[in-house]
Amino acid sequence: MRSLAVNLSICLSMGFSLLTCVDPVESTINSSLNVLIVDGTLTDKAETQLIRLSRSQADRLTGRFGYVPVTKANVQIVVDSVEVVVAEETTDGRYQLPADFKGQVGHVYQLKFTLADGTRYESTPELLQPVAPIGQVRALFNPTSLTSTERLNNVYSAAHDFYVDFTDPADQPNYYRWDWMDWERQEWCRSCNRGLYQIKDAQGNLIEDCVSTNLNSSFTASFDYNCRTACWEILYSHDLVLFTDKYSNGNPVKGLLIGRVPLYSKESCLVELRQSSLTKQAYAYFNRLNEQTQSTGGVAGGQPALLVGNVHNVAKENEAVVGYFSVSSVSSVRYWLSRSDATGIAPGLFFALNARGPVNEPSSGRDRPPLAVCVPSDSRTPFKPEGWQN
Repeated sequence: MRSLAVNLSICLSMGFSLLTCVDPVESTINSSLNVLIVDGTLTDKAETQLIRLSRSQADRLTGRFGYVPVTKANVQIVVDSVEVVVAEETTDGRYQLPADFKGQVGHVYQLKFTLADGTRYESTPELLQPVAPIGQVRALFNPTSLTSTERLNNVYSAAHDFYVDFTDPADQPNYYRWDWMDWERQEWCRSCNRGLYQIKDAQGNLIEDCVSTNLNSSFTASFDYNCRTACWEILYSHDLVLFTDKYSNGNPVKGLLIGRVPLYSKESCLVELRQSSLTKQAYAYFNRLNEQTQSTGGVAGGQPALLVGNVHNVAKENEAVVGYFSVSSVSSVRYWLSRSDATGIAPGLFFALNARGPVNEPSSGRDRPPLAVCVPSDSRTPFKPEGWQN
């Protein structure tokens, strides 16, 4: 859940030394302590289901903080207090549930995990609520969509604003969240800082990696390598977009702004819009987090609050654990965004992501420079996404 991670980062960076817990515990957090962060949402879609564990710690000298992945934890999801589903650590701090596992509406899920030192944590049980389906989707180009703090490379403010229609069910209170994923065609697959990309080593072994070399100091510090095959960059929304049907229960909702996809380039892209259900408790948490990150001075102009969610230390209830384990039913729509209505200048995908233009390795023979492999990850794929039109 990218939005949560980004917003937690903002929350922590705004003033880590004087943070206070908001709920369920009120206490002062010393900046020298490690703070455990939990980031995970279980959905009812056939997609990768992840739990991420990390720690944030402020440097004693500079006050700056960084994230350290929490490794070698035993992570599991308990279904209806009976079935146990184990997550496997695929990379440091990234725990993935089995490929055939997903949530189901009406079932209750609880996160439990044990750290390598034996410390046990668990979330409150979460009931997976149904969600209304997305109706009509509209995208409108807006040359000034992004605020001064959101602009690409601090310059480019253009984006496509996405609006949705849906009908809210009348049989129960409903709480919503929206996010998006954006697939952009990626032409550059690897950057090597003070090194060269090698497909094989001197012995002929496959390495597909950057290899350091003693380049003259007058040469550029970085070379960039084109992709060997088709490749797509996967970008995610950073905003927390929330909605409650308190004033619209059972009525149609028309033209609700739910996302802004920056104008990375003028090339067409594929956008998946996701409308998710939340429990009342999860909505309250994310709403507080949203208010926190949008405020400039915290409570009474002081430091921002450290938002404790629904995960706690089993043996030490007053330990501050940041983040929320949530469950959501998801209605999604994939939208082909041609960007034919875009005006003005776009930075281009590479410049938008790297704040510089690509630098080719000078050609020095038949095999140089090589083309780089498109490595699958949460932010990149060599597989053509469903719905891509060219």
